[in-house]
Amino acid sequence: MRANIRVPSGLHFQSRFFAATAGLWKRLGDFESRLVSQETEQRVVDRPVYVASLPRSGTTIVTEMLAQHPDLTCHRYSDFPNVWTPYWRNYLLKKTRIHAPQMVERAHGDRIEVSNDSPEAVEEVLWMYFFPSLHDANMKHVLDEQSRGGQSRDGYSRDGQSRNSEFDRFYKQHILKLLAVRNTNRYLAKGNYNISRIRYILELFPDAKFLIPVRNPVHQVASLMRQHERFTRASQEDPRIPRQMAMAGHFEFGPRRVPVNFPDKFSADSPGKSSANFPLKSDGSQATQAIIDCWQQGREVEGWARYWAGSYQYIVGQLEEFPEVRKACLLFRYEDLCAHSARLIDTILEHCELPQNGFEAIRTDYISRLSPPDYHPMEFSADQLCQIAHICDPVNEKLSKFCQTP
Repeated sequence: MRANIRVPSGLHFQSRFFAATAGLWKRLGDFESRLVSQETEQRVVDRPVYVASLPRSGTTIVTEMLAQHPDLTCHRYSDFPNVWTPYWRNYLLKKTRIHAPQMVERAHGDRIEVSNDSPEAVEEVLWMYFFPSLHDANMKHVLDEQSRGGQSRDGYSRDGQSRNSEFDRFYKQHILKLLAVRNTNRYLAKGNYNISRIRYILELFPDAKFLIPVRNPVHQVASLMRQHERFTRASQEDPRIPRQMAMAGHFEFGPRRVPVNFPDKFSADSPGKSSANFPLKSDGSQATQAIIDCWQQGREVEGWARYWAGSYQYIVGQLEEFPEVRKACLLFRYEDLCAHSARLIDTILEHCELPQNGFEAIRTDYISRLSPPDYHPMEFSADQLCQIAHICDPVNEKLSKFCQTP
């Protein structure tokens, strides 16, 4: 069965051009900031909202809903590949657009329709430029509040990544320019990789709000496997797809799949993990190497289950250890969002300190629309279901302490 995913030639060559000339565009971004400083100097980055979690957990639908709130604005599909000069790009688009963009089902084939105006995880391009090893499987990907790659306050070296003051300055200015050109008060970001940067972001914006949906591991593992198969098949049909995904900062699925590399200190206590079976590679953790080994050996269910457990165990560890993370984060079950939409939407708005004024119609619309996926579920064998439960259930139980109940 064909995936029917294609990269438009124009978009691909534009993306390659911007990737090859990123240094030039970074300088143009600085120049833009100086030119529009009068419009940004009176603004502040006020309580930005970050939607982040493991892929296939509901982050897209939550972001799409919140992006329609009058107080928020988010990066859009049209902001890529020229992420660097948001003010000029958005200003020109408003002046030159003739027709409204067309809605089509996105490449994932999951009922979600998007257009060039739909919210998308675009800011990852900036993170990759300033932190080049963020998606290197042999390096830890976590960024925390410490500067210059030092140790954290408990003496444990988290990642080997350095805080980047140049990124901090550029990123703040970038957000302010987006707010100015969209004439909006607050920034909304979708970015699943941001679960590994919560404390870094909180150091930048202490009043930031994080929304972290959690999905049943059996359903999520099935969805992750389905998407990986879909993008792997599509990459065979169109060899440009892996490069296009990498340039956009998407390494979740397909031939260039790379798991987020969390420190072993916070890794899930998964069965079968030992330094003898999974030797370290550079700064890679044993838990991450176990995931990669599973995938390379064709043990997809086990690999994704380990990834589910490791990702959420890292979040649990952060919540347990750091009060500021607990205060900033709202965890909720995707299944509860579908089944108890009204109460969960109101809880999300309250956590983000967003008024319902001007959002009533959107709220009502999503209460009627939110529902579990209707595509045929992937069938697991009894042994595979036992394996998922064995790996994920201990972490899932810990999550219950932190997930908002409807």
